[in-house]
Amino acid sequence: MSDTALSAWVGRSEDIHDHLSLNLIQRIAATFGEAAPQPGEPLPPLWQWCFFQPAVAESGLGGDGHPARGGFLPPADNRNRMWAGGRVEFHQPLRVGAEAKRVSTILKIEEKAGRTGSLLFVTVQHDYLQDDLLAIREEQDIVYREPSPPKLSAGVALPEADWQEPVTPTPTLLFRYSAVTFNGHRIHYDWPYVTETEGYPGLVVHGPLMATLNLRAFCRANPEARLRRFAYRGLRPLIAPQPFVAGGRIVEPGKAELWTGNADGMAQQADVQFD
Repeated sequence: MSDTALSAWVGRSEDIHDHLSLNLIQRIAATFGEAAPQPGEPLPPLWQWCFFQPAVAESGLGGDGHPARGGFLPPADNRNRMWAGGRVEFHQPLRVGAEAKRVSTILKIEEKAGRTGSLLFVTVQHDYLQDDLLAIREEQDIVYREPSPPKLSAGVALPEADWQEPVTPTPTLLFRYSAVTFNGHRIHYDWPYVTETEGYPGLVVHGPLMATLNLRAFCRANPEARLRRFAYRGLRPLIAPQPFVAGGRIVEPGKAELWTGNADGMAQQADVQFD
């Protein structure tokens, strides 16, 4: 698709309304092995990713399990889609058991040359509102890459941590996270597809799952902190069921560095600003 045709997608917007239902929240909590917040209580950080998902029928999915391209997002035929990273601003908590809305707008589309071929970067802004007040503003970076062997090389060595939590990404955890986020991407649960079609050695841990566990570990280690901003980016995939850790350290007042990784190095790095 030409640059002119792609630029026509910039500014495209969609609204999705949802109810932050206790039923789904109980399933999310069970997926993470923790107690469910009750109606009226704050939705835990990044659990908004389990809501506001378009209800696309199977007939509307592409071969990779994602919604077929050319709906809200621009078409990127014959490319593999990745959730590369993003930035999240926390203005006020979303409340469990209430109606909410997500307004999504395509901010930027850019083609770049990478080491493994051409890469199409799409940046989407998501505004999450409740009672017409902005609760969360997020920029999500989506990358479409030409089919090529995935980058599995070792990452940067993990720094010394002030805290860290061990995680074993079982196939059941990956499947249940796919289910509660209504994510049909087959690299997370379909062994023949992920190994034979996309070339990974096993099931791939979700980027947003790593980010959620990363921020949860920070909040557990710093329970008095009030989140302001969270930025994260993926460096390499993690493959189930190899264990990894979610860790971090305070680098200055109001700022921390976070990461997920294992003996092979860092897989996702992040930073958080807080009061």
